[in-house]
Amino acid sequence: MRDPRPARLILAAALIAALALIAIDYQAGSSPLIRDVRGVAGSAFGGAERAVSSVTQPVTRFFGSGLAAAGSGGQAAGMARQLVRLRAELSAARLTRAQYHQLDRLLQVAGTGGYRVVAASVIAFGQGYQQTVTLDAGSSDGVRPDQTVLDPDGLVGRVIAVSGQTCTVLLASDASSVVGVRLAPSGQIGWVTGQGQTPAGAGLLRLAVLDPAAVLKPGDQLVTAASEHDRPFVPGVPVGVIAAVQNRAGALTAEALVRPYADFTALGVVGIVIASPRHNPRFSVLPPRPPRPARPVAGPVRSPGPRAGHARPVASH
Repeated sequence: MRDPRPARLILAAALIAALALIAIDYQAGSSPLIRDVRGVAGSAFGGAERAVSSVTQPVTRFFGSGLAAAGSGGQAAGMARQLVRLRAELSAARLTRAQYHQLDRLLQVAGTGGYRVVAASVIAFGQGYQQTVTLDAGSSDGVRPDQTVLDPDGLVGRVIAVSGQTCTVLLASDASSVVGVRLAPSGQIGWVTGQGQTPAGAGLLRLAVLDPAAVLKPGDQLVTAASEHDRPFVPGVPVGVIAAVQNRAGALTAEALVRPYADFTALGVVGIVIASPRHNPRFSVLPPRPPRPARPVAGPVRSPGPRAGHARPVASH
């Protein structure tokens, strides 16, 4: 076996030289020679360092900012913001085939209605009393409070809070949400309100129409009516279809329950309307009207019996 002592001597000499360089480097005004040696080392190892940094930097930012926030007493808020940002980065890089299909349908709806939209993905669902979602688009993308949010099926809600990279959307199903609507094709004006998380809500919206004499029928479709200056709602966005009529005696308005087109429990790719349409699309964005179910027949149809005084005809063979 070879004597390992020369290798040990070489390793010891290298360590001593490295410590000497570090000591000299930390002194104020280190010499140009030391800076040149450090530059050569940086060139040699910079590629590997950048590669490692590109992998670890998001995690470092996350934990570093979380620890800094912990020192200042706001660790929960700081870590939550970083977590939302990391989810936004991941969702932007991992669009599935289904999400691409949703994006394609969303762009078709936006084109039909003349809406200029910013596409975004849902990255978090609210955990408080309000029904909200967080999207991975913010003020840097042109998003502002009180803008309409829709998905390929219909109205989702409105923007209520914006940061640089994300925004918060109040869903139309929330109990505090009120949306002005028009009925197709009559144009009757009314409004829908969410029913929140109560069991009575059952995912339906409640419709009230200004005209108490308005005739409401199951299957009637609704779109958004334009708000003042199109904020928070632009016109013509599909809202839902009447599922049941509740014309209460003595009520000042006609009422009904509406099944929304958007599935608030399975939101994926959505669009934030950052520019209103030049012309009111009215009902052009609505999906085809669902067919009305055929009226069931009470019983078998029988031919009338012979009249009194008349003999039943007999078939001849």
